[in-house]
Amino acid sequence: MTDFAKIKAGMAGVYERNADAWDAGRDTSLREKSWLDQTLDGLTTPAKVLDLGCGTGRPIAAYFASLGHDVTGVDASSAMIHLAQSHIETATWHVMDMRALTLADTFDVIVSWDAFFHLSPQEQRATLPKIIALVNPGGSLLLTVGYGEGEVTGTVAGQPVYHGSLSQDEYRAILDRGGFTDITYIPNDPTVLGRYVMLARSKQSA
Repeated sequence: MTDFAKIKAGMAGVYERNADAWDAGRDTSLREKSWLDQTLDGLTTPAKVLDLGCGTGRPIAAYFASLGHDVTGVDASSAMIHLAQSHIETATWHVMDMRALTLADTFDVIVSWDAFFHLSPQEQRATLPKIIALVNPGGSLLLTVGYGEGEVTGTVAGQPVYHGSLSQDEYRAILDRGGFTDITYIPNDPTVLGRYVMLARSKQSA
């Protein structure tokens, strides 16, 4: 039987130890571009963008910065943030756990690509409304999620990491309560190698 709790507890160390290898192996072809562009649709430049679980900043934070946007990156790994700082000097970087964000700013766009799903279902229920609260009226939130509620494992540098997910319906309900009026969910999207993508746009004022 898979010990999900043990794998999850060791996950921070996996990323910390393997930041250089992860950075070297990260696909920077920007397969995500269409989704990133959709988050910006209708917003003025510079938009305030938060890359949540930013890794080393490439390619997502780097793409937003190249367009002239005001980029902030957050990651729990200090080794990842150290590399991000060297890659994109114009962005603001924080070593921070997304479950306990202490950011003073709010944002027009928040993206958590291949990061939010490292939280357990229970943590996602508690954390997602807090993330939504950081999105400005009219803004967008982009997440990669899992298929249905549950827990699975993946690998980073050959070492196990934890993945959790809620159901599509529960994600939609939380986003709807958060004020988003335009929610798109594409399961197994072939343009981004089969990821399950949730985009919420046009957040209404509270």
